[in-house]
Amino acid sequence: MERHVVHCDLDTFFVSVERLLNNKLAGKPVLIGGSSDRGVVASCSYEARRYGVHSAMPMRLALRLCPEAVVVRGDHDLYSRYSNTVTEIIEASTPVVEKASIDEHYLDLSGMDRFFGCWRWAQELRQQIMRETGLPISFGLSANKTVSKIATGEAKPCGERLVEGGTEKPFLAPLSVRRIPMVGEKSYTLLRNMGIHRIHTVQQMESFTMRRVLGENGVTIWRKANGLDDSPVVPFREQKSMSKETTFQHDTIDVGVLRRILVGMVDTLAFELRKEKKLTGCITLKIRYSNFDTHTQQLRIPYTNSDRVVAEHVTVLFKKLYSRRMLIRLIGVKFSSLIYGAYQVDLFNDTLEEISLMQAMDKIRIRYGEQYILKGICLPDVAGKQGGYRVAERT
Repeated sequence: MERHVVHCDLDTFFVSVERLLNNKLAGKPVLIGGSSDRGVVASCSYEARRYGVHSAMPMRLALRLCPEAVVVRGDHDLYSRYSNTVTEIIEASTPVVEKASIDEHYLDLSGMDRFFGCWRWAQELRQQIMRETGLPISFGLSANKTVSKIATGEAKPCGERLVEGGTEKPFLAPLSVRRIPMVGEKSYTLLRNMGIHRIHTVQQMESFTMRRVLGENGVTIWRKANGLDDSPVVPFREQKSMSKETTFQHDTIDVGVLRRILVGMVDTLAFELRKEKKLTGCITLKIRYSNFDTHTQQLRIPYTNSDRVVAEHVTVLFKKLYSRRMLIRLIGVKFSSLIYGAYQVDLFNDTLEEISLMQAMDKIRIRYGEQYILKGICLPDVAGKQGGYRVAERT
C-alpha cells in the first residue's frame, strides 16, 4: 500500500495562543519566556525572528536585537489545553495519530486515498482546526515522516505543501542540509567544513562515506537526504504518571536523609521527563510509617520538568505531611498530569545558567548512563548511613 503521511505543526504556537487572548499582540514582535534579564526565550513571533531572535536565546540578547518586542510570561497549562483541543479534533477523524510534541502531530492516512483523496482530506482538516481553535497551522504531505516534516517547514507560515511520490529527491535537493531532522549544530558545522551545504551534495555521496564521517547517524542522515524513511506513525498513548518509591531496610526518622532521598528521586524522575520531552503538572508525596499507616498529599503545579522547581515543592509537601515524628518505612514521589513539552527545561522560570547546567548533565547521562553524574546530595553512600535502601521500578 502506498503510504500517505501528514505532518502538522501549529505556527508559533505559544505566540498564537497569546494573540487569541490579546489581539493587541497581532503584528507585533512577541517574545514568550522569562521576563528577567537572565530569562530565556521559549518562543517568538515571526516579526521578532526578522531581527535574528530565536527560541532558547537569552532574553537580554533578544531584547537587545529587538528592543520594541513585547515580552509575555507564558502559561504552559493554557498552551496544553489548546494542544489537547487540537489533538481531539485530529483524533476524531484520523485513523492513526502520533503526537510528537505539544504543537506537532503525524497522521497516517494510508489507504484513505481510495475514498477521499488524502490531499483534499488534509486540507479540510487544517481548515477545521483553524476554524474551531483560531490557531494557524501548517502541514506537509508525502510518503514518509521525514519528507512531510521538511515539507511543513517549507509551507510555513500557515501553509500547505504536497510532495508527490517519486519527487522526494528533487524536492529535497536544493535545501540546506540543516533542514534534515537529526542534523544538529555540530553535525551541520562538520558537514559545512567538508564543503557540504545542500542536500543535493549528500544525495551524490555514497552511504559508507557518511558512515565514515558521522558513524551510523551518517547513514541515517544519508537516507533522509534521499527521501528514505520507513519509520511508522506510532499511535499516541498518553502516559498517566511516573513514580519512584524507597523502602528502607531499617525504619528511619532522620529528616536530613529523608530529604536527600526525596531530592534524588525527583532528580531521576525529572531527567526521565526531559528525556521523554514531557512536563508534569501534579506531584504526590507518599509516606508509610513503621506501623504501615500510609499518607499522601498532592499538589497541582505549573507544568515543568525542572528538578529544582519540583524539589522545592516536594520539600514543602514533606514539611506539611511529616507531622507524626514516627519512624518511616517507605517514602515515594509520583509525577502525574503528564503532557508533552517541546523544551528540555522550564524556559518560563529557569535562568540561562540553570538551563546550560541541566542540559550538560542530561547529555552526560544519555551518553554514559545516569550513574556517571550525580548531584552531591544524591550520592548513594549518604543513604547508607541508615542501612541502605532499595528503589522500586518506575510505574
